[in-house]
Amino acid sequence: MTRFAERDALKRAAARHALGLVAPGMVVGVGTGTTARHFIAGLAELAAGGLRVSAVATSLASEVALSAAGIPVVAGELAHPIDLAVDGADEIDPALRLVKGHGGALFREKMVATAAERFVVIADGSKLVERLGATFVPVEVAPFLWRHTARRLAALGATCELRGGAGRPYRTDNGNLIVDLAFPAGLEDPERTAAEIKAVTGVLEHGLFLGLATGAIVATREGLRLLGSVAG
Repeated sequence: MTRFAERDALKRAAARHALGLVAPGMVVGVGTGTTARHFIAGLAELAAGGLRVSAVATSLASEVALSAAGIPVVAGELAHPIDLAVDGADEIDPALRLVKGHGGALFREKMVATAAERFVVIADGSKLVERLGATFVPVEVAPFLWRHTARRLAALGATCELRGGAGRPYRTDNGNLIVDLAFPAGLEDPERTAAEIKAVTGVLEHGLFLGLATGAIVATREGLRLLGSVAG
């Protein structure tokens, strides 16, 4: 088995375990990315078997996949709270603080995570880190004067790169841009860094998810690791 295939199998295992948290009648927040796709595939199988749930999608891609599976997608105001949100993560530290958004959906992902009564992360073991900032922190910014926004973000001690490049920049589902911040030494104080990023005019949201995850299902070669409070 190749390394990619092994990681994909671990992602599938974590997603399959999370399906056991879904109950009939729930409003489920559904994430975006490779691990979330396995969760959506599992939801589709449950729906085909008669499970009735509705979903709030964190991206247009996930919305299309859910709709194709016959799962009603709530696009406007919710009549009921989000009972459970399930999504992947790019980094998970021992305190269940996360870096998310490498796939570009961080704004909607954070809105759903914030609105959910329970937010459970699904991931393979490669996403576990001792300190956040091992990879990069995505930041969604307004297109207007984005270079000035990027310069102010770089002043926080990070290298700052526009995703896709200036010639063909990546656009989020919200029509905005993403700049990726790399911190050479990682993040010594994620809370402080999150506050500093959010204080920059032009920043709409960042990929630091702090104090939002209630639990995590992490699949490793040795088996599943359950972090925090996974069950309701």
